[in-house]
Amino acid sequence: MTSAADVRFALLARHEIALLDVREEAAFAHAHPLFAANLPLSRLEVEALDRLPRRNVPIVVYDDGEGYAARARRVLKALGYGNTSLLHGGLQGWRDAGFELFRDVNSYSKAFGELVEARRHTPSLPAPEVRARIERGDDLVVLDARRFEEYCTMSIPGGISVPGAELALRAPVVAPNPETTIIVNCAGRTRSLIGAQSLINAGLPNPVFALRNGTIGWTLEDFALDHGKIRQVTDGDPAGLETARQRARAVAYRAGVKHIGLDELERFIADRTRTLYRFDVRQPQDFAAGHPRGFRNYPGGQLVQETDMAAPVRGARIVLHDDLGPRADMTAAWLAQMGWEVYVATGLANTARGADPLNLPELPEVEMLSPAGLAAAQAAGAILIDLATSPVYVRGHIDNAVFAIRARLAAADSDSLQSDDVVLTSTGGALARFAAAELVRPGRRVRALDGGNNAFVAAGGTLVAGTGTRLHPFDDVYRRPYEGTDNPRAAMQAYLDWEYGLVAQLERDATHGFFVI
Repeated sequence: MTSAADVRFALLARHEIALLDVREEAAFAHAHPLFAANLPLSRLEVEALDRLPRRNVPIVVYDDGEGYAARARRVLKALGYGNTSLLHGGLQGWRDAGFELFRDVNSYSKAFGELVEARRHTPSLPAPEVRARIERGDDLVVLDARRFEEYCTMSIPGGISVPGAELALRAPVVAPNPETTIIVNCAGRTRSLIGAQSLINAGLPNPVFALRNGTIGWTLEDFALDHGKIRQVTDGDPAGLETARQRARAVAYRAGVKHIGLDELERFIADRTRTLYRFDVRQPQDFAAGHPRGFRNYPGGQLVQETDMAAPVRGARIVLHDDLGPRADMTAAWLAQMGWEVYVATGLANTARGADPLNLPELPEVEMLSPAGLAAAQAAGAILIDLATSPVYVRGHIDNAVFAIRARLAAADSDSLQSDDVVLTSTGGALARFAAAELVRPGRRVRALDGGNNAFVAAGGTLVAGTGTRLHPFDDVYRRPYEGTDNPRAAMQAYLDWEYGLVAQLERDATHGFFVI
């Protein structure tokens, strides 16, 4: 057992530690310590190796009395993690110690964004003012700092997609006239603030503002959003690239970021006493076209927004890559201010191709069922259980597949299945194999669908959308009030109110170690 006080000391002393909340994401979003990372028991085997790359890193696991933590610790030990312990008293133990609890997801990145605004007084404009300027035909551009997929779902009228880490590189292309006003937006606040402050820090001569409260603020004013737009800036300005490099490097230098070469990188890789994360911060299409071996793709804006997801080991080293330079330097500058030891690697060869491969442990030996044999198995009475997350299941699942949450399936419901012939599936099939190994018992046949839903589709099968049949409620994934187009107004306003209170929470918690240049 590890006490809450011991965890807090490790955070204050900047020792490496992974504080893992192994509940489902929705429960995690309700309450958790600032630097806790959500790694659900339901997906532990398929996520652990990428998110926890050093097997002897100190790991502290907790739940809120559900019994998941002890199970998760056993899984981690079986995967080779030899320095694991349980948080004494679980989440309640943290409460009893009098320590602060945070809500939502990506909490410390969002809290950092609020601190940046509080310290730097990042200029922002409310939705009515921005709308009035657009309607007057003022000389302005609206740059959407979210992922391209989010922008396509909903966007400010006339907005252009320029994901966060691309801003310092692409904004001068969109707004070459220094008199043109640049307005940066996201769905809520964090990426708007970080994006706008990035351009200000980089010394762009343009007037720069964040759209206050993003698309949420726009929606709460009953202003219409665009949908399905695909405007983006992918081509750089060769003449302006060197200027962008100099600007970004100057910002990174002020934040204490160092550049390293291949020799230093190899020394970091060989250092088994420290956790090392390597991220290529370019957009997915650039990464797929060529990247250094051993680097995972995490576009820079999202990396700053989702640092707890990308790098659960607080106190680890982070090395970033970007073949042009400005994206890595701007991202590194923010991570350094968030208390990370971060470096930018230069001079690396882009010898690997394609998307990130899934880093999986050895899959258990279980009975497999081919997609071609699924229909006959179902006709003979087999129940098909889909272990995808609820949003993925609703978007598309095999007809007659029953939704289930894996962590609950292996415990409370393992004896209440309506069949002694069970077939498990998941998106790619690996998770189904791990779950199948848990459910086998005398008198029950348990098989995993070979290749999962992806293989089913590749074999000519069709997925159906909808809520389908559920063994468990859809309470595994936290519904973000700032994503999608049908969120309740009260939830959006409550989310904004929460964000405005984060700076005060940081002061009460006092473990963050953030600084703002």
